[in-house]
Amino acid sequence: MRSWMGAGMAALAVGCGGAAHAETLRLTSPNGQVAVSFSDDAGAASYAVSLRGRTLISPSAMGLQLDKGGRIGGAVRIGGSQRTSVDRTYRLVAGKVSEARDHFNEMTVDLAETGAGGRRMQIVLRAYDDGIAFRYRLPVQAGLEAVNVQWESTQFAFGGDFDCWGLNLGHARTSHEGEFDKVSATRLRATALYDAPLVCETKGAAFALAEADLKDWSAMYLSGRGDGGPGVEAKLSPRLDDPGVAVRTRIGSDVVSPWRVVMVGENAGQLVESTLITNLNPDPAFDASWVKPGKAAWDWWNGPQVSGVPKPGMNNETIRKFIDFAAEAKLEYMLVDEGWYAGAGGGGTVRPGVDMTRTIPEIDMPALVAYGRDKGVGLWVWANWQALDAQMDEALALYERWGVKGIKVDFMDRDDQEMVAFFHRLLRKAAEHHLLVNLHGMSHPTGMTRTYPHFLTQEGVLGAEYNKWSRRVTASHNVTLPFTRMLLGPMDYTPGGFRNVTPAAFEPRNTLPFVQTSRGQALAMYVVYESPFACVSDSPDAYVGQPELEVISAVPTTWDETRVLAGEIGQYVVVARRKGDSWWIGAMTNETGRTVRVPLERLKLGGAYAAELWTDGATPSQTQRTRRTVRGGSLSLKLAPSGGALVRLEPQA
Repeated sequence: MRSWMGAGMAALAVGCGGAAHAETLRLTSPNGQVAVSFSDDAGAASYAVSLRGRTLISPSAMGLQLDKGGRIGGAVRIGGSQRTSVDRTYRLVAGKVSEARDHFNEMTVDLAETGAGGRRMQIVLRAYDDGIAFRYRLPVQAGLEAVNVQWESTQFAFGGDFDCWGLNLGHARTSHEGEFDKVSATRLRATALYDAPLVCETKGAAFALAEADLKDWSAMYLSGRGDGGPGVEAKLSPRLDDPGVAVRTRIGSDVVSPWRVVMVGENAGQLVESTLITNLNPDPAFDASWVKPGKAAWDWWNGPQVSGVPKPGMNNETIRKFIDFAAEAKLEYMLVDEGWYAGAGGGGTVRPGVDMTRTIPEIDMPALVAYGRDKGVGLWVWANWQALDAQMDEALALYERWGVKGIKVDFMDRDDQEMVAFFHRLLRKAAEHHLLVNLHGMSHPTGMTRTYPHFLTQEGVLGAEYNKWSRRVTASHNVTLPFTRMLLGPMDYTPGGFRNVTPAAFEPRNTLPFVQTSRGQALAMYVVYESPFACVSDSPDAYVGQPELEVISAVPTTWDETRVLAGEIGQYVVVARRKGDSWWIGAMTNETGRTVRVPLERLKLGGAYAAELWTDGATPSQTQRTRRTVRGGSLSLKLAPSGGALVRLEPQA
């Protein structure tokens, strides 16, 4: 399928000699440490990226392959450029910080083809202190009134043989659930198809490749360079109705691509702290003051199994028990998963007669919403995306009248241009009806949570559900996610499993599943993993009499500040997050037990703090709770194999 094609280094030679001169333009970040250069050397558009003078991305091809007139970007000359600088802050309703700084220098480069026709293209480049981004723009012009993009000629040629971590999906019809495996940059094969982000690291530098502000386009994947050099090139998800085309454009409108992003830092931990992906998205176009993040009880992962109901399942009695648990545990929500509406139960398949506006006889949704309201618990409901799309206006209006607080939409498993349009259409409609959103079967994040603050979380992650049927959710996987998938945005990992066993004792089972990591790691996930809508996934019975539920109930889901205090990809991680005057610290390790030093200097405590520590106990299902006073310095946390710890710091009066 041609839409998967990339140009490779050969693209740099297209149109050689077409330009009468070579010109190089340079753009640096506000602090002067990150630089992107743009050139029309050899008559082809290319760019390069450096950090403190060290090359991370060598000269790399740029351009678009169009269905009319072929490639644009391969035989061009610079016609001029404009520069601007921006320094502003914006509020994030839900996320890793409450206020983000959007500070960059920007350069727009005007290009014109050197051959007959002289088609025009612009490259918009931005340099931030934590990375660079660029996008293509084809202004409305004669000869480009109605063109389609077949593929991009975007390349990321690496400046060395870095260690990289990537999720090789193999194809685009996927739920984006898998492991990020370590691979040398020289072994990134052209036959592979990597999801974003692709994270690479070497001594003193780390970078991640991603995209942002994805709309009116198809999603980007990455494959090894065709010439075998270290690096990758972009691939676009093809349309279903015409696999030879990735993007259909609108007549009379500029063609504007998403941002192609290189996140940059001294180490992978700095990438976790970055807000670059949301910076590159627009502000919301509506008042989002009604958006309320929070944690939720959930009926699917555990069975559902709950005592006191003769036949637990999709019925009023079972859902009321989960609502009761949510109220007792001070959780804001309860999520009613698949099976509640007429004709449901097909998972990703839409059964004949499905009706998103009618409940099954065993469920009285308005009564359950009222029951939850009386207890201070809001209800979310699950939906198959195709069934919802067929009844979107009617169904969303009905859910708003019922008083439902949110929707979990599932099984898209695509990110071609038409599916990307569905994401935006759904999120706009949900905002009109004041419904929060969780998208499952979803592609990698692209920063849409800034534009749609009610879009609280999404899947696109190999999470705890895999404990039900596999051994894949290992401690190594868990401590790789913060430095890879989580860089791009919130992830609905669905933590909270309280049947903690060693990897040797672990067995997959569908009902009341085990987890092969410790109770301490289960607690730490609520701090380490970003998700403004966080599930407390186990059965209510699993939490009865368990002291750890107290801290799960108390931990926030959105944050004012985030700091990575220590860690190494795939080995361990220590993340600190601030809410108001309180700091929360989560620490997780892989299958190797270790003692980690947690430096508190970066938190700037400025006084005495009461520290409450939840650390691993003698068995995976036990924790130790201790208290002390800290004034700075450091903490020492002993983590069991596949273990973790949670620390809560409160200022003392």
